[in-house]
Amino acid sequence: MVSWEVIDKATVFIAEEMGVYLKKSAVSPNIRERMDHSCAVVDYKGRIVAQAEHIPVHLGSFKIAVKNVLPYVEDETVIFNDPYVSGTHLNDVGLITPVKYKGRIVAYVINKAHHVDVGGPVPGSINPSAKTLYEEGIVIPPMKFNDEIVKIIRENFKVPEASIADLKAQLSANNLGVKRLIQLFDKYGVDTVLEAWDKSIEHTSRIVKSVGWEKGVYEAEDYLEWRDDLLKIRIKLEIGDKVRADFTGSSKQIEGPLNAVIGVTYSAVSFAIRSMLNKDISTNEGFYDFIEVYAPEGTIVNPVKPAAVGGGNVETSQRIADVTFLALSKFLSVPAACSGTMMNIMMGGIYNGKYWSYYETIGGGSGARPNGDGVSGVHVNMTNTLNTPIEVAESSYPILFMVYKIREGSGGEGKYKGGDGIIRGFKVLSKTRLAVLADRFRIGPWGLEGGSNGKPGKVTVIKGGKATQMPSKFIIDLDEGDEVTIETPGGGGYGRKSG
Repeated sequence: MVSWEVIDKATVFIAEEMGVYLKKSAVSPNIRERMDHSCAVVDYKGRIVAQAEHIPVHLGSFKIAVKNVLPYVEDETVIFNDPYVSGTHLNDVGLITPVKYKGRIVAYVINKAHHVDVGGPVPGSINPSAKTLYEEGIVIPPMKFNDEIVKIIRENFKVPEASIADLKAQLSANNLGVKRLIQLFDKYGVDTVLEAWDKSIEHTSRIVKSVGWEKGVYEAEDYLEWRDDLLKIRIKLEIGDKVRADFTGSSKQIEGPLNAVIGVTYSAVSFAIRSMLNKDISTNEGFYDFIEVYAPEGTIVNPVKPAAVGGGNVETSQRIADVTFLALSKFLSVPAACSGTMMNIMMGGIYNGKYWSYYETIGGGSGARPNGDGVSGVHVNMTNTLNTPIEVAESSYPILFMVYKIREGSGGEGKYKGGDGIIRGFKVLSKTRLAVLADRFRIGPWGLEGGSNGKPGKVTVIKGGKATQMPSKFIIDLDEGDEVTIETPGGGGYGRKSG
């Protein structure tokens, strides 16, 4: 009889293959090059049984999304992007498809992909000035994926050809997942596969519960920048038979885009916990049941609809991960803080009679570790994307890159040095609206055990020959020939520097 481990690994591979298929079929550089997408397999009970190692902020949110979306799924694929349902932000358009075997639904496949633009007033749809969800783009409640929704997308997304092509890639990835699962059922028998999934979840649950962490309560707080204020994220981490993260004391939700829906908060906590387990486990429902998150309603870590949430997914998620690591540092050896921002760059406008929209995130320095330096120029924590190659961006959009290099000396000092950030600069070749949503411009990523903070981020705009240093969140209209230089934060240092 086949072991449950064989079926477990085969199921994980199905999720991985879905991701490869999605990447290679997509049109937009954001998915094709940056790999801003995620895939998973879900059993008929709605439990996560297998995930590919894609984007952390997507993966933890699948637990929330599946619970919310499953009641809408009958026999056909359902599309959704409402953050208060799907657990991230509007740009992450999700598709869930039921897997029928011999007349009954026995599983589901699900994926999310970050669409470069989902409507709204700002290119890229991540609006630094948004006060409500409705200023960030088009909200799609869970509904059947059909010609009607395609028509809505065609009329409301600013680059509909790319989005429709990417949706077809997502649908194809789910169809591949369905095909592979049916092959798995044919090979081993559906009951054997379902039983193997149960055993995998039980095995993961046993492993994480035996991790042996010191029981206790550990507290920490960290901050996000919002205009002239600092927004507090406070965590009380209770270690017992399970891990419970309590965010009581965090700042109230704001009229701005930094609110993080509960799916994002859960994802960020679970990412930090998963990173420190040091166990070879499948990341399935057995792991997620180990973590409980309490976030008071009406705070920046669990806002009330229709609060804007675009930046919560990309910036607040980073800080939630940071503050969770900081609490873990009270009893575990963890790295110093990483760059702490996804450094979101959104651009667009009319060029050669056609609207274009561009989105990228820029890496930074990872924090120094207890036994070594940090890594320079990498995407860290809640993003797991690649960069957009300069050649691809320049061939697709009216952009000319002027500089792309490591920001030497930006990592924090210490016994071990934080990784350095990145300098990435470009010139626009036509009238362009630029939006930036970032963080860690005022307070650099923290060091640990006497290590110093990494250097804060910085954006400089040269407009009409005049250089202006910008805040971490802004929108500006650029003319042909204007230049922008982005400098991302370095990671924090670890330990006191000798001598």
